[in-house]
Amino acid sequence: MSDLSLEETEEAEADLGEYDGERNSEGERHGRGKAHLPNGDTYDGEYEHGFRNGRGTYRFKNGACYIGEYLQNKKHGRGIFFYPDGSKYEGDWVNDQRHGYGEYMYANGDTYTGEWFNHNRHGQGTYVYKDTGSKYVGGWVNGNQEGEAELIHLNHRYKGKFLNGNPVGHGKYVFDIGCEQHGEYIQSEQDKGEEEEEEEPSLLVVPKWKVSEITKLTLWTPHGENPPPPREASPVAAPAAEAVEERAAAAVTEEDKIPSIAVTDESAEGRDDEPSLHEVFSEVFSAAGDAEEEDEESREEEENKDQEDQGEEWGMRAHSSISNQGLK
Repeated sequence: MSDLSLEETEEAEADLGEYDGERNSEGERHGRGKAHLPNGDTYDGEYEHGFRNGRGTYRFKNGACYIGEYLQNKKHGRGIFFYPDGSKYEGDWVNDQRHGYGEYMYANGDTYTGEWFNHNRHGQGTYVYKDTGSKYVGGWVNGNQEGEAELIHLNHRYKGKFLNGNPVGHGKYVFDIGCEQHGEYIQSEQDKGEEEEEEEPSLLVVPKWKVSEITKLTLWTPHGENPPPPREASPVAAPAAEAVEERAAAAVTEEDKIPSIAVTDESAEGRDDEPSLHEVFSEVFSAAGDAEEEDEESREEEENKDQEDQGEEWGMRAHSSISNQGLK
């Protein structure tokens, strides 16, 4: 059953049909009860002063069924309506009307999820076409696609305005291959002439798409290259580390003397006479390497000197031993 057709209407009960359930002191249906109405419908749920009020299940003889909340014999609140053709609505109800927010699954597999007003799709909502996989996301007015929206297909999408289910005015197509086609939907001169000849304008006239330009798809990317992964720290001799710290401190001191300003790529051109940050750090780490080499050389000299001292000491001991043996 289409959501644009008349809703199934429950029969007013009062004292009609058979009833099995609770009653109040005045004999009214009040509390929990079951009713079999003269038209063949049945209701199982809550009553209040003779009216369906609260949660209940109403089954129609044609196969339809409503499970949800009632107020004064009318669907009101949250509820699910199963239609005879296999379609279903689940959402808000007000005074027997789909009103608020809900999802409608149609018999052909299409679905609409969004806002409702007086039984019609109205407000913001998403309609999904099962056969093509396309979906419309945007505004609705009295059941028709209208307002700002986006029509999404498998490999491209259209963004623009819609009126009575058709795109109108300026918009753009965005393609997955990385480009955008800008333009507008206009009514052709031939269609305008035909409408002027006819007393009643045709409602099936579809506007034509006119392309104005094609541009690249602009994507946001981080500025500059990704930073290299951190290297493993290697042990550095104390003199080399001190030299690095002194050179870095000197570089920072010199940098503090220069006023801090934002430098763009354009203003940085033609400034080869000023050392870059990369050059400063290269110089600092180069000094660290030189200091480390000097430290290694000093350690080698000390080791050589120790060996010479040990050799002299061993020679003196040998000479003293030989002298002592000679004296004996």
